[in-house]
Parts: sequence; structure tokens; C-alpha cells
Amino acid sequence: MAFTLYYGEELGRYNFGAAHPFGPDRLDAFWNETRSRGLDQKVDIAHPQSCGEDALLRFHTPDYVERVQHQSKTGAGLLDYGDTPAFPGVYEATCTVVGTGLAAAEHILAGGQRAFIPIAGLHHARRNRAGGFCVFNDIGVIIEQLRAIHGIERIAYVDIDAHHGDGVYYSFEDDPGVFIADLHEDGRYLYPGTGRADETGSGEAAGTKLNIPLPPNADDETFRREWPRVEELLRGARPEFILLQAGADSILGDPITHMALSPASHRMAAERLRVLADELCAGRLLGLGGGGYNRRNLALAWNEVVEAWVD
Repeated sequence: MAFTLYYGEELGRYNFGAAHPFGPDRLDAFWNETRSRGLDQKVDIAHPQSCGEDALLRFHTPDYVERVQHQSKTGAGLLDYGDTPAFPGVYEATCTVVGTGLAAAEHILAGGQRAFIPIAGLHHARRNRAGGFCVFNDIGVIIEQLRAIHGIERIAYVDIDAHHGDGVYYSFEDDPGVFIADLHEDGRYLYPGTGRADETGSGEAAGTKLNIPLPPNADDETFRREWPRVEELLRGARPEFILLQAGADSILGDPITHMALSPASHRMAAERLRVLADELCAGRLLGLGGGGYNRRNLALAWNEVVEAWVD
């Protein structure tokens, strides 16, 4: 099979408790829907893996990694300004998210083509701090590893989470080799308040980034109308690898956002990115679950991505 799904209870350990929006039942909600559709019989299932400190340090600062290690032992305090609490074992749990992403990227480069990881896509973490339920930025680590280890020069990152992927954008804002297309709820109405349309990259990277802020209650029609701009950016970039952050909090009924997409938008984005990946970069396409706090929504949206990528 050309498609690999990464699943295991180790991924579910990345959560902030039952009272937190990013709770422990998100993985089960996804997997139950996967099984009900029979998709577990149509994909290769791979187990989560961990990463070492050296991988984290390709993106994160040593001081920040040390801080997470310390607070992981105590399980006390916040890792950002209020959204991301420490818990016992948070370091190991986040290393599993990052390590699974790195393993999936390696598998794809070895000829595996497409892969998806449901608990992943921690796009708010900065190089030196956490943010928005995100401890380490698995996306940033994957990008740095693809370049350092494999010499990949052009990477495309597409983000359809309701929240702007600020941790990715500002880490690579001036990097001309990282092409970003981010469709999100307008930052005037939602955390983190960034991702304006005029944020298109800086310096040598000017024009390599595309931020598309959408109004509250943006629906499938709005999404489809804006989508061709994503394809235009990617065709011009001719990336060697494509990443998708498929956050499901952009779907109608999410408890902390104000958008009104349906899972059909996730299906469409996944189908189009599959076509582009086959055309531009030998099918190299990695999907990451991202946000989503209505359990039914994330189960449906992420399985639309999986279904679109199954042969």
C-alpha cells in the first residue's frame, strides 16, 4: 500500500487532561471512525516512535528544551501564557509526536508516498516557547530535518486549521525555501491574532508565503473560492515535499472557533494536494491532524483526508 497511517496509544498520551479542550479522547474519536469506515483494513498501520534531544535542537533552543524536560519531571506550571500546562511526562509525550512525524517523513522519502498522523501538527510552538496547546513544533523539526539530513531545498506547508500557524510562519518568515499557504479564521477574531493577508514573507522570502484570513462563519463555498491561490503558490514553488496541517477546528460546531466549514473542505483539500504531490514531488505528502475540539468533527474531517489518500 502507498498510504501509511500512524496510530497507537502512545500518541494519545499527548493531552492536557479531560477538562482541557485538547483532551485524552481525541485519538479514540478518530480511530473509532476509521474502524467504522473499514479504513483500518485499507491502510498500512505503523506505530508511533519517539525522537531524541538532537532532533528537537534542530528547531528549538537548548534553554527551552531544558525547561520542558524540567517541568515534565515536576508536572507543574505553564509552558506558555495560559493555554499549555505542563504535566508529568509532557516531554516524553511530545517527543513521541515529533518522532512519529520524523519517522513518517523518512518512510515517505523511502518510497512510501503518503502518510497521516492524527495527533500532530503542533503549529503554535515557537523556537523558544510553547503556545496554544503546542509544546514542541513537530512541523518545524520535520522541515529542519528534511533539509539537514536529506538536502531537500523546497518544502511546502499547507495549513487549514482555524488558527493561524504562527509558530511555523514566523520561524520561516524570511526563509525562501519554505513555502506556506495558511487558510485560517481572521486573527481579529481568534487566537493567535496573526496571519494578515499582507504577511507574505520577508527579505529574500517575500512572496513565498500566502496567508488567507477568512471571516467568521466562512463556509465551504468561501474555502473553495480561495483554494486556487494555494495551488498557484505550490505550482510556482515546485516543492520536493508537501506537509498538510488538517486542523478540524475550522468545521461548524467547534467549541472554540467561529468557522462553518464541513468535512467536505478537508476532503477537497486532501484530494487536490494528492494530485499536486503526484505531479510535483513524486507523491511525497504528509498529513498532520492539528486542532479540532468537537470530537465528531475531527473524526469525520481527518478520515476524509485518510479516505482521499487511500489507493
